[in-house]
Amino acid sequence: MGRTSVDRTIGVSVRRTWRGELGEFYAAHAQSAKRLAYLLTGDNQLAEDIAQDAFVKLAGRLGGLRNRDASAAYLRQTVVNLSRSHFRRQRVERTYLQREASMHRMETVEGRDAVVADALWTELQHLAYRQRCAVVLRYYEDLSENQTAEILGCSVGAVKALTNRGMEQLRARVGS
Repeated sequence: MGRTSVDRTIGVSVRRTWRGELGEFYAAHAQSAKRLAYLLTGDNQLAEDIAQDAFVKLAGRLGGLRNRDASAAYLRQTVVNLSRSHFRRQRVERTYLQREASMHRMETVEGRDAVVADALWTELQHLAYRQRCAVVLRYYEDLSENQTAEILGCSVGAVKALTNRGMEQLRARVGS
């Protein structure tokens, strides 16, 4: 076993032998964690904060993970939980953040019609939080229904219902 030391930059105990692994893991998963947080919150700066907080939590728990191969799933779960916590703590601020996010969001539209993508983004922000999570995890993150259910802490049937209702609302507002 490696020696445990306190990493002063993040303020948590990390085994010395895993520091390199944590750096590699960060390099491999930082953008996807930020992207997931951005899709769940709609705010670029908040997404960066949530992604960083998720990595800090992962660093603090790295030694306690039974299956280190599941660290990507743990990171994704942590990002979803931190996003949910944010909205619980700051319900009044939610409207303001959505309004600001529509002005400062990322401008990349990978080969899609910008007008349709903009309308879809706006309507995605109008979905209920759990519906938005289900739609983003299923169709953007391309997770299975079982993986999505595990992250959201609900049954596969609930994921199907949330995704179906969310997609129906998006189709009704944006079109097919």
